[in-house]
Amino acid sequence: MLYAYDDSVKQGLELRKVRHLRSYFVVKRLFDVTFSVLVIVFLLPAIALISLCILISDGRPVFYRQKRIGRDGRVFDCLKFRTMRRDADRLLKELLDQNPVLLQEWRACQKLRNDPRIHPIGHFLRVSSLDELPQFLNVLRGEMSVVGPRPIVEDEMARYGERINDYLMMKPGITGLWQVSGRSDTSYAERVDLDVQYFQNRTIRLDLKIVWRTVGVFLFDHNGC
Repeated sequence: MLYAYDDSVKQGLELRKVRHLRSYFVVKRLFDVTFSVLVIVFLLPAIALISLCILISDGRPVFYRQKRIGRDGRVFDCLKFRTMRRDADRLLKELLDQNPVLLQEWRACQKLRNDPRIHPIGHFLRVSSLDELPQFLNVLRGEMSVVGPRPIVEDEMARYGERINDYLMMKPGITGLWQVSGRSDTSYAERVDLDVQYFQNRTIRLDLKIVWRTVGVFLFDHNGC
C-alpha cells in the first residue's frame, strides 16, 4: 500500500508540473506576440529610418540572416539589421588567419570587440542594440521568444556538452539571463550555466524581471563579449 500511495503522489505531482508548464507556455506565447507587436508598431519610424540609413551608407541588403539553432534543434534564419560590410566573411577569414590574438578572442566570444568589418552605421546600431530589432519578427514567426537563451550557431553546440538538451528544449530569446548578468565579464561556460539556470527556474515572473533589467542594460551598459 505504501508503494501504491507513493506512486499516486508522484503521478499527481507530475501531472501538476505538466499543467503548470502548459499554462506557462500559453501565457509566454501571448506575452511574446503582444510585446513584439507593440515594439514594432511603436518603433516603426525608427525601423524605417535605420533601413534608409543602411541603404544610403552601404547599400543592400538591409537585413542580415544567419542560421541559428532553435527549439528541438530546428534551424532558422535569425534576423538583424546588417551592421557589417558586404565582404565581411572574406575579411574575417583574412583577419583570423593573420592575427593569433584576434583568433583567440573570436574563439572565446564568437565576436571581436573592435571589429573592422563593421560599417559606420553598424557601430551605432550595435552600441545601442538596435541591430536586434528585426528579431521581433522571429518572435512573431514563433522561432524565438522575447526571453530565452542566446541563439547559437551549430558550431557552438559542442560547447554546451550534455547541457545542450536543456538549450534545445527552449526557444532562443532576444534577451535573457546572460544579457542582464554582466555579459562583458562572463565566460562561455558561465553563459551556459546561466542558460541552464534559466531553464530550471523559468517563470513568467522571471521573464518580466529579465525584460525590466534589460531596459537598464540597454540604457547604461552596451559592452559585452
